[in-house]
Amino acid sequence: MFRAIELRNHYLHPTRQSLHTSGMVSMVFVYAMTLAIVLFLVWLARARHNAHLLTPQASLPSRGWTIGVWFVPLVNFFAPRQVLLDIGRASSVSWQETRDRTVVNLWWAAWLGHGLALWTAGRIDPASIPLVALAEAFMIAAAALAGTLIERITALQGAALGTPAPLSPVAQS
Repeated sequence: MFRAIELRNHYLHPTRQSLHTSGMVSMVFVYAMTLAIVLFLVWLARARHNAHLLTPQASLPSRGWTIGVWFVPLVNFFAPRQVLLDIGRASSVSWQETRDRTVVNLWWAAWLGHGLALWTAGRIDPASIPLVALAEAFMIAAAALAGTLIERITALQGAALGTPAPLSPVAQS
């Protein structure tokens, strides 16, 4: 939201200082988003690998396609959602089709809503605080739902792979 406010301030009152401030805020945002995207894709590749170990016969995309679907135009509107569903199903028999599918669908709708709101703001009025705020709200929702999915799939895979729980520190005598 801070980024949206700084960008709007620059559009309404362009000064050298507002340009500098909005540029710095945007740069930090881009770095943070890039890091988040890289970490998510690393997790996704690992989750796909684990799902394949757990259910070798499952219909999972290849390692390259698991990541590649995000970068192919038009395919990236529907395939990443399907990848998450496939990984979830192959991760455990505890995958609850209705509930977990709903979380994936909500996550995907929020992610697409974020992109659509940004696109609309760019076409109509990049300084529109309601449109930029809507885009940011969608992004926050998508991030929270992605966190829920990461936690759910990681927990299912950990239980299925028999990953031991973290050990508590041993008291020294």
